[in-house]
Amino acid sequence: MLTPPTSLAIPQVTALLAAADRAAQRVPPAFPLQATVAVNPFLGQTGEDIATAAARLARVAGSDIVPARSLHADALASGEISDQNLKDALDAAPFAGKPADIESLRAQLAQPAADPSPLPTLADLAARATGTDWPEIVARTTGLWAAGHFDRGQALWTPAPGRPAFAAWREWAQHDLTPELAGLAGFCRHVAACPDTPERAILRAATTLSVTGAAAETLFHRLLVDLGGWAQHARYLLWQAELAGASDATLTDLLAIRLVFEEALFLTFGEAVAQDWQGVLAAHAEAPEPTADQIADAILQEAAERSFQRRLAARLQAPAIATTGDRPALQAAFCIDVRSEVFRRALESLDAGVNTLGFAGFFGLPVAHHPHGSVESEAHLPVLLTPGMTSTAQLEPQAETEGRIAARARRAWNRFRQAAVSSFAFVEAAGPLYAAKLVRDALSLAPTHRHDHHHHAHHHGCAPRLDPALTARQKAETAATVLRAMSMTQGHARLVLLLGHGASTANNPQESAYHCGACGGHTGEVSARLLAQLLNDPETRTGLAERGLAIADDTLFVAGLHDTTTDAVTLFAQDAPSGDHTHDLAFAQEKLAEAGRLARIERAARLPGASHDRLALRARNWAETRPEWGLAGCSAFIAAPRGVTAGVDLGGRAFLHSYDWRADEGMQVLELILTAPVVVASWISLQYYGSTVAPDLFGSGNKLLHNVVGGIGVVEGNGGRLRAGLPWQAVSDGARLMHEPLRLSVLVEAPRAAVHDVLARHEDLRALFDRGWMHLLLLENGKVAARYRPGLAWQEVTGERRDAA
Repeated sequence: MLTPPTSLAIPQVTALLAAADRAAQRVPPAFPLQATVAVNPFLGQTGEDIATAAARLARVAGSDIVPARSLHADALASGEISDQNLKDALDAAPFAGKPADIESLRAQLAQPAADPSPLPTLADLAARATGTDWPEIVARTTGLWAAGHFDRGQALWTPAPGRPAFAAWREWAQHDLTPELAGLAGFCRHVAACPDTPERAILRAATTLSVTGAAAETLFHRLLVDLGGWAQHARYLLWQAELAGASDATLTDLLAIRLVFEEALFLTFGEAVAQDWQGVLAAHAEAPEPTADQIADAILQEAAERSFQRRLAARLQAPAIATTGDRPALQAAFCIDVRSEVFRRALESLDAGVNTLGFAGFFGLPVAHHPHGSVESEAHLPVLLTPGMTSTAQLEPQAETEGRIAARARRAWNRFRQAAVSSFAFVEAAGPLYAAKLVRDALSLAPTHRHDHHHHAHHHGCAPRLDPALTARQKAETAATVLRAMSMTQGHARLVLLLGHGASTANNPQESAYHCGACGGHTGEVSARLLAQLLNDPETRTGLAERGLAIADDTLFVAGLHDTTTDAVTLFAQDAPSGDHTHDLAFAQEKLAEAGRLARIERAARLPGASHDRLALRARNWAETRPEWGLAGCSAFIAAPRGVTAGVDLGGRAFLHSYDWRADEGMQVLELILTAPVVVASWISLQYYGSTVAPDLFGSGNKLLHNVVGGIGVVEGNGGRLRAGLPWQAVSDGARLMHEPLRLSVLVEAPRAAVHDVLARHEDLRALFDRGWMHLLLLENGKVAARYRPGLAWQEVTGERRDAA
């Protein structure tokens, strides 16, 4: 093999390492399976508009990030996307090279768009020159190593535990003969002689490959995309480290590993690929510029979103001014999750005395929770926040020890069952005993278990509690903050339900993605029970009264859990037994059961092959790839009084956050809504968008081929790249898309000056609206009054414009 050159000038070193850092920040994090939460896959591109991001991702991944033209073609032809929508979108477009007028835009959209192709890696060029599939060999060997190295307790043997990734890989790769056998002579020697720090390895490889500072960022980004979900997992490790104020070098390690392969391929096949490689480097050195096609598609996407906003705005109404002082018969607070919209509408339709409201499902308690029988704690809060309280469902030491021993015995039994040595003997000896279980599961005859049942405290008769407990003052302050944020400061019913949500599915590695995003991919049970307990506490009530937030003595708060797969609601009335509320609870149970039936009827119409009376069976069916649609279809976030949306069928597509600005002192609640739930909702919406428009890049592929790796994520088939994002089955019913890929439209009923002030103070939030990753519309009495424009500007929306637009 040739020997690589070594020396580099200091400015070049700085430029290359800075480019490596920037490339790392372009990769979105992927959360591990036990707490999957939706992630904005465009997190690294939010500083640029969608057309520029499309140009960048076409270069590094060969993916389109705008829907295929054919998707909007019908809407365009039928006039659902009106000429006015197209004109407005064209006027608002920030691109220098945009079409001159709507006619030339339409003419351009009539042509098919060119398919994007990524710039080739050196492995791609070597494959063309030699006929050996180098990209596949690199993906498979790194994937095999990574699956063991990043394992979270699934593998029975982990290579080099506790070592940094680069050091661990060097040790492994010196003995991995796969690349040598495929024709990369001397690869083990090359790895052994490679510098011992990832930074030096990156610099040496960059020198060998003649990479300059200008070409480095998108070239490095291209290689990180090539590593698929492994790079996204490393970005998650960095994300967690940054939350804790530390740092993590795993992503740099992975880049170094991938560059060592490129370097070895160049040193071996340099003559054959040198000329093409110069062309690739020249292309990487140019800044990504959107093509005419990408610009036209971005404008069409904006027009489709404006068309959706027009249809949505037409259905909203001015909230009725409450004249009667009647006390509601029942109040129920739900998570803002779009799946709650269907259930809330059904529940309210049954009785005029039922009021529902929407609030983020962790109910304002940023909790790290210790479940029974476990030493680990779970973060039940949005991933943008760090826990501020701890809670536990653990029992007295004796019972807790028994629980842990039982859990350990279960784990040991499973290890024995799966271990390389004992698995065959196990099947021989114990296989027949599993026949009954297989038949039972296949016919869905298993007893109905509560989802994530081993996490469920009430199985052991122990409600979750804050530990350490709050002082009387903290109780009152926490409760006051939460009640104000929920716009629930007066007029409480005798019974107030706090309903979290979770999903029961069988045999589903992505189960946590169906739970509550605001609870970090867990169910909302713990949060709801903790809040109910806090609000029923006499000390809290006394402190609230002193703060002018008196709650009637006969008001009882009861937590519950809405199962979004079966639409059954479990109430935890035993947490706060009250003989006085027997009738209220019976009324609530009856209405919840009836609303569940209505919601199932509505949802079953969208699920392929489902009938409303068999949804519970589907939840238990281990072969069911679509137990429910999750948040598919989500496209709007509405923060307004319920009166604005009450009785309106929003089709389970809107996040509904109750908010009354007149009761918001100092506009603190508005700031909270815009900076937390709105951002989480944008993550969810963009995860569905990304998994729909770029499934190869941001989706996890076909569920039927999934294998779980290391407890982290899934691969398709047996090895290779880790896949992050939603499976194709979650966004499509096989024949058509069930998620219409639109960026989120945020509608807020609040004074313009107050919204302006929040945006002026939060740059990251403003960037999402400035660059068009979300839309912001202001409501006045339920009607759209203004639209946000980039650079803290507002565009009036008048009455006639509303109907025409």
